[in-house]
Amino acid sequence: MSEITRRQFVKLLSQGLALVGLAAVAAPVVAFFFPAKLEEMPGEPVLVGPEIDLPENESTTIGFGRYPALVIHTSEGLKAYSAVCTHFACIVKWNKELGQIACPCHEGYFDPQDGRVLAGPPPTPLLSLPVQVIDGQIYIGGEA
Repeated sequence: MSEITRRQFVKLLSQGLALVGLAAVAAPVVAFFFPAKLEEMPGEPVLVGPEIDLPENESTTIGFGRYPALVIHTSEGLKAYSAVCTHFACIVKWNKELGQIACPCHEGYFDPQDGRVLAGPPPTPLLSLPVQVIDGQIYIGGEA
């Protein structure tokens, strides 16, 4: 069994660190050319959760494909919209004090009943998503 010299140890250590550095640079480059598959809009309904967990005048934001979705329990029932503002793609939030969907970036406001623009710069309504309740579970998307 031969002993390793100090020079050999430093050489092995520097080669190992060089490989780690190269991997740290190469991994994002490879990931850029082979991105994870992320659907724009899921083809199948997405589970939101139990209906009893979303009381009236409350909302929840969930992942829905590439972008989030906003699910609101209004006095008229459950409504779901893409949570992406149609102005500059900010994420909208439910403002229960105003009873409106609000974009925090440029003060855009949307009607919770149909997603139409109430005020601000957004040019078009929010994208409405189908909502279903099956066995007490809320699902959005898919076929309504």
